[in-house]
Amino acid sequence: MSHPSRRAVLVLGAAALLSACSATIPPLPASDGRPENLSREQIATAINAVRRANGAPAWSYNPQLEAAARSQARLMASKDTLSHDLGTTLRERVTAAGYGGAVGENVAKGYQNLPHVIEGWLGSQGHRNTLLSPKFTEFGLAVARTSSGKLYWALIAGGSFQAWVN
Repeated sequence: MSHPSRRAVLVLGAAALLSACSATIPPLPASDGRPENLSREQIATAINAVRRANGAPAWSYNPQLEAAARSQARLMASKDTLSHDLGTTLRERVTAAGYGGAVGENVAKGYQNLPHVIEGWLGSQGHRNTLLSPKFTEFGLAVARTSSGKLYWALIAGGSFQAWVN
């Protein structure tokens, strides 16, 4: 009787995890297939489906956090650089957008649609922690495209500072 190699077990386990993740993200049709044209409702539905599937409460959509996320996505696309800080900090961006609560940010580049960027964030422990945190209660998300078509994504989650006090 042969035993599967450790590598085979890890590959099969990773494939099972990824297939489970994608199964929890609803399809998101955009009228022209461009992620920039997803509605807030479509975005919130996708994010909250993943949160629900992982035992986290739903988030509400916040236009101020969306504005701060849009600022970051556009800045990354204009510089064609993935970063949390391209001359302006997360706190500066959310304050400029009128948001005063606690925040966390996920950024990504190159993913062609929202389900794929969510899968990418779920596969990275720090991004996963932000995406599934019960301490945040609301979020905003934006995507921007470089002149060559590469997509940059930013999600900013927010909530009360009190949630972080132990």
